[in-house]
Amino acid sequence: MSDAPVAVVTGAASGIGRSAAQVLARAGHRVAIGTYSGDLHDPELTLADVAAAGGEGVVVEVDVRRTESVDAFVQAAVDRWGRLDVAVANAGILRQAVFEEMTDEQWDDILQVDLHGVMRTARAAARHLREGGSITAVSSIAGGVYGWQEHAHYATAKAGVLGLVRSLAVEYGPRGVRANAIIPGLIETPQSSDPVNSLGPDGLVRAGGYIPAGRVGRPEEVAEVIGFLSSPAASYVSGQAIVVDGALTVAMRD
Repeated sequence: MSDAPVAVVTGAASGIGRSAAQVLARAGHRVAIGTYSGDLHDPELTLADVAAAGGEGVVVEVDVRRTESVDAFVQAAVDRWGRLDVAVANAGILRQAVFEEMTDEQWDDILQVDLHGVMRTARAAARHLREGGSITAVSSIAGGVYGWQEHAHYATAKAGVLGLVRSLAVEYGPRGVRANAIIPGLIETPQSSDPVNSLGPDGLVRAGGYIPAGRVGRPEEVAEVIGFLSSPAASYVSGQAIVVDGALTVAMRD
């Protein structure tokens, strides 16, 4: 059996997850590409990216709302390749809702994916990760740094991710397993390009005018940091939340 490391990535059909799968494949990982049946994006495109990067991949359906589905997703990678080295908890959804009108169901729906889904992915992976293993969770500047009007449920979930990875870093550090979070800024993805629940294309263009880097970010720019955190080069980096935002969060507005 190959000694090549194995990674699982949720939400890997598009955006940051798709780019992360490609970056990990380029670094020599075999990648389980987690995809949700309700996602309109084609995970076979991610599989093609992985192959083009010289890697081996497999597409596995996973619903991060369900413990048994997440457990089966991780187990599928272990059964196929005999090991697990990296977990990237990336799956997320975004919905706009005025707080005082928000229903319990709307609140729970976001937290079930954006926080509890991260927990389920990390928990399932932790059972298999060996020494040198890595968990990386994707947070957001909304909740991770800033508040966001009409997105209190989303910001709450993304803030919770930071507490989770810090605790996992402490709990699993003695076992040689690291846990970190990525805090993406404004990144051009299908999610941020949604004009109903997020900024939309026009909003992203406007944002480029006040980001010091002069533009919004690209998914691969976040994925490269995930790749670093998943690598032996980051062997002493754990419990951290790394902001990837083109200096947005440290800039004073004129």
